[in-house]
Amino acid sequence: MAEVKVKPEVPDPMDIESRIIELCHQFPHGITDQVIQNDMPHMEAQQRAMAINRLLSMGQLDLLRSNAGLLYRIKESQNASKMKGSDNQEKLVYQIIEDAGNKGIWSRDIRYKSNLPLTEINKILKNLESKKLIKAVKSVAASKKKVYMLYNLQPDRSVTGGAWYSDQDFESEFVEVLNQQCFKFLQSKAEGARESKQNPMIQRNSSFASSHEVWKYICELGISKVELSMEDIETILNTLIYDGKVEMTIIAAKEGTVGSVDGQMKLYRAVSPLIQPTGLVRTPCGLCPVFDDCHEGGEISPSNCIYMTEWLEF
Repeated sequence: MAEVKVKPEVPDPMDIESRIIELCHQFPHGITDQVIQNDMPHMEAQQRAMAINRLLSMGQLDLLRSNAGLLYRIKESQNASKMKGSDNQEKLVYQIIEDAGNKGIWSRDIRYKSNLPLTEINKILKNLESKKLIKAVKSVAASKKKVYMLYNLQPDRSVTGGAWYSDQDFESEFVEVLNQQCFKFLQSKAEGARESKQNPMIQRNSSFASSHEVWKYICELGISKVELSMEDIETILNTLIYDGKVEMTIIAAKEGTVGSVDGQMKLYRAVSPLIQPTGLVRTPCGLCPVFDDCHEGGEISPSNCIYMTEWLEF
């Protein structure tokens, strides 16, 4: 009797795609082709490739590169609708930019991570920009270079320079005005404490102001065109501390107290130096935070120190 060979049943493509989606949900960080193969060992490589390509074309999966090779990861529904109709290379570039967050990524790094030619990357970037999926932002760290990030993200302070930069130019006059007004507020606070004629300890304690109080005062003055945060004001107050005009103390505060962070509150007060600083301290070298790294021929040296040049010109 002749042997009867039963032809294996061809799996439904929809069932294959559903199973791949289930695997991606089980492994949210992504799955390799080997994971799919181990889960469905009887499936032919061609069937597996067709199912993956269909899911990629429908925008349901992300294609990533890792040390282990290609990774397939489930794509959020919002991003899936945005990238519908895009090819795999465009999706890969979009994913790399998305992973960079609000600090952005240079085109050179996109090229390194995607292994795509620079001409192809430039073409994809222009296409994504035209769709308003990404945007190019100039970085204060490198004026001639742009970083790319998702269109709806607010750039990180390390990219824009925060409130102290406008069109990549450091607003030295604006910083100086803030410096003067913060010091003026603390001086008036100290004068009010002295005029109270109370005992020295009470006068000292009442001369302190929180960073929130200083921030509120600056906001009410209306001298800033941009919205300043408490962190911005604390940066200005720190410069006053370095100048020897202000001192800071930290006290414990009840949870929920205005101006407190993690149960602590920073308090500042204007101080008058007991003696005039020595000549060395008045030079840039006397207060330089990278003094130990400064030497002739190095990246930081006296010959190219802008602070020393400005001080000598003054």
